[in-house]
Amino acid sequence: MKKILQINYIILGLGNPGKEYEYTRHNAGRNAVVLFAKNADLPPFEKDLKLDALATKGAFGKTSMLVVLPETFMNKSGTAAKKLALKNKKQIAASVIVVHDDLDLPIGNIKLVKNRGSAGHKGVESIMRALGTRDFTRIRIGIAKPAHIKKSQSEEVVLKTVIGRVSPDDTNLLKKGIKKAASALQTIVEGGIERAMNEWN
Repeated sequence: MKKILQINYIILGLGNPGKEYEYTRHNAGRNAVVLFAKNADLPPFEKDLKLDALATKGAFGKTSMLVVLPETFMNKSGTAAKKLALKNKKQIAASVIVVHDDLDLPIGNIKLVKNRGSAGHKGVESIMRALGTRDFTRIRIGIAKPAHIKKSQSEEVVLKTVIGRVSPDDTNLLKKGIKKAASALQTIVEGGIERAMNEWN
């Protein structure tokens, strides 16, 4: 993997490893980051045993980035973040961008937020614990239809929804959200987080 001395952004795409989860709603963040890396012509992802993740590095103009796909299950996403924090203590929170699915947003929509609570997302909670802060940027990808999924439903129903089969209609909407999130990442590396928030929120 190409060595870059100064990393401007550390991008984490959340999801579950394994083919059976690849196209589920829960892997929207992971899939958006994979698409972003492809569009940015970054080197192929490689297994990083120290991080317990797949990772690639690259630069877009003068902006350098480390792109990480945790190879742990969603609720252990913080494992890679904690190891990254040990390497980049001064810059970690300010440079981190977490991309993940979100039950509170309609499917196909995205929202950029910073320094916000997890709203019950186990992967985000894991990263907050690992970093000791919530002051980092997140790209939330909507995976719910209005009045379709409510967090008041049982954990079993929610789990079945986020890792279950996606209908063809929902697949098309989910792909739109994933493409938007990949484009929002592109906006961040080109022009910064504030510009991306103004354009995409």
